Amino acid sequence: MKFYLTALFLFALQQLPMQAQQQKTIELKTIEHKVKFAAYDGMIIAGYVDKGAFLNFTGPNINWSYNSSKIMLGMLPSLRIKEDNKTPKNSTITPSLGVGLTYCYKKIAFQLPMYYNTKTAASDGKWNIGIGLGIRLKS
Repeated sequence: MKFYLTALFLFALQQLPMQAQQQKTIELKTIEHKVKFAAYDGMIIAGYVDKGAFLNFTGPNINWSYNSSKIMLGMLPSLRIKEDNKTPKNSTITPSLGVGLTYCYKKIAFQLPMYYNTKTAASDGKWNIGIGLGIRLKS
């Protein structure tokens, strides 16, 4: 009887590492990550940059997806909203193209955009960094 119990115990010990390996492979299969190019990602983001607001829609980008998260680097077609107090006045709402880094988790998007203000007679041209928060419409 001792022989059978010892044999059964050794057989059970032998099976434990095999079951652990099978569980690890199952866990690894659920993790997905992809790097791809997208022309449009279906996001609307509002934020602040250079003493004004912006509303942008993510444009062409390179993105990396990992489960429910996505990181994107791309162009940002935008509407910049900034009141001009100088004369002659610029329009309050102007179209602009920015570039930036966007992080999405499920339907929430966080963005660090950069916009360029061109050189004028009064100031040099420079890049302005902003911050934005938005929603992802496309899953």
